[in-house]
Amino acid sequence: MFERPQTGNIAILVNISFPGTSAREALTEFHELALAAGATIVGTITGTRATPEPKYFIGSGKAAEIQMLVTTTKADLVLINHDLSPAQERNLEKLLSCRVLDRTGLILDIFAQRARTHEGKLQVELAQLQHMATRLVRGWTHLERQRGGIGLRGPGETQLETDRRLIRNRIKTISKRLEKVRQQRSQGRKARHRSEVPTVSIVGYTNAGKSTLFNRLTNAEVFVANQPFATLDPTLRRVELADGLKIILADTVGFIRDLPHDLVESFRATLEETQEADLLLHVVDAHSKTKHDQIEQVNEVLTQIDAEQVPQLIIYNKIDLLPEAEPRLERNAEGIPRRVWVSAVTGAGIDLLQTALQELLQREMVQENIILTADNAQLRATLYNLNAIKTETMDEDGRWHLLISLPKIEYIRLFENLR
Repeated sequence: MFERPQTGNIAILVNISFPGTSAREALTEFHELALAAGATIVGTITGTRATPEPKYFIGSGKAAEIQMLVTTTKADLVLINHDLSPAQERNLEKLLSCRVLDRTGLILDIFAQRARTHEGKLQVELAQLQHMATRLVRGWTHLERQRGGIGLRGPGETQLETDRRLIRNRIKTISKRLEKVRQQRSQGRKARHRSEVPTVSIVGYTNAGKSTLFNRLTNAEVFVANQPFATLDPTLRRVELADGLKIILADTVGFIRDLPHDLVESFRATLEETQEADLLLHVVDAHSKTKHDQIEQVNEVLTQIDAEQVPQLIIYNKIDLLPEAEPRLERNAEGIPRRVWVSAVTGAGIDLLQTALQELLQREMVQENIILTADNAQLRATLYNLNAIKTETMDEDGRWHLLISLPKIEYIRLFENLR
């Protein structure tokens, strides 16, 4: 479809620092992403700019420097740690005579390598097509030509229009399939709610140790690797805690700085497990120098998927890499668990984590019989959304007699205005 330079794995990394950004941490993370994609890194170019340059993003002088390094190292791929416009990507490829890939394209490539399940492959393909659709406006010469010749004459549309139409049709097909997946997941969540089994979703920055913690809690054998996005396809397991409390634990894809919007949208069916969870275990790499920034980045993605309202328990993982760090459980002023320091590798602090889970998932519950009239239909709908209604009958006057069970905090919030 594209007349573009053939790509390879011999890569040059380019990272430009703008005001307010940390160049060293950004480059370290980008280096890990490139290695995770399978690149052989032969050079790195850094620089600083106040604002991106319209033609090349990086400026003509820096572009000439990259061109010289491409020639001397015989690199066939240039990775830019920023999002490029279609025109900027095309201009750089024309100048450098090699493939140019921006940050979003690199992450999409890693996701394409990691996808194992049918659903995961569909989600990655959808994100790739949505990203590719914006690249079709680059003005490749063959895409602007009218098709012609014996056996090639079409209904009057250019090749560019044909490519756009084919991509739109494929996006529609994949979206329909993923909608079925979304419906199946929704039915599964409703079944779990009916059986009163709470769902706990593990979230966090990529490579924070989520899958290692998942394996520690479930005795599962989910793939673990010290690289970004080792886990792509979600995994759910039933776990029984020490006091007999049963939960569903979900391991999810890791988040990262500037996670491409197309990926967030494409993985919405998977991320709904996070949105609908009763509790989030927010895993943080306690050894990372940028852990506070990573926490902010994860919370930004949670806001994007409408999951910011789900209660969180912060898990500071990898304390085995910190000198003199000990497992501990930290509580807020009300005595509610808020942070646990653990090592998923050694198992240190896992007992404290289980204690915190039991306390948070078995908060003081209120069970009560109530009567609602037609004027309280909205309240009844809210109770159903909270899965708080255990039984329901209607009397001859049209009133609902409900047996409800929900946390005391929610009970006070909903019923204080009715008193």
